Amino acid sequence: MELAYYSDYAVRLVNTEEPVRGKDSLTSVDAVRALFGANQEAARRAADADLTRFRSVRARLRAVFEAADGGDETLAVNLLNSLLLEFPVSPQISGHDYRDDDGRPLWHMHLADHPSNATAGYAAIAAMGLAFHLTEYGVDRLGLCEAAPCRNAYLDTSTNRSRRYCSDRCATRANVAAYRARKRLEADRSESTGRTAPSAQDTTAVTER
Repeated sequence: MELAYYSDYAVRLVNTEEPVRGKDSLTSVDAVRALFGANQEAARRAADADLTRFRSVRARLRAVFEAADGGDETLAVNLLNSLLLEFPVSPQISGHDYRDDDGRPLWHMHLADHPSNATAGYAAIAAMGLAFHLTEYGVDRLGLCEAAPCRNAYLDTSTNRSRRYCSDRCATRANVAAYRARKRLEADRSESTGRTAPSAQDTTAVTER
């Protein structure tokens, strides 16, 4: 499994909360376990105490995205480094599930499960994955959706660094809102011009008399 894959762990956790909308889907141990995806062995370690710990890590990961989205590279890196120090990873060389044409393992780097608790394991994976993405592609590849009130986190993998929204749905919604705003502005201008023109004609008529 490539290290780039793990960056999605950070996005997945951050997006369990929508602060502007006042929504939070991280409300149970089952919700915590669902974040692990296919890694069911790690998910089974989740307990009631992990719910509070996961929320704490989530807030710190969102702060990384907010700093990056605001253009403060140094702050984003410092915040991420503090997570890496607190939740160190355990890298291993792995060859499971991947074979070449001769049936030999395709060796790759894998992050081993953390032995202490579910939060420590998840946080280590999420922080390492995000750190890999940041150093490989740049801080400006970490963003927050511009479609208010969404503000979900995303990782920009576009070729020209042009991504602004977390999903096609948000992009469509933002484009529709912008289109309607332009139409309202055009209508206001047209109405204003329509009111002004007769007034000018009336003034001319009075002058000619």
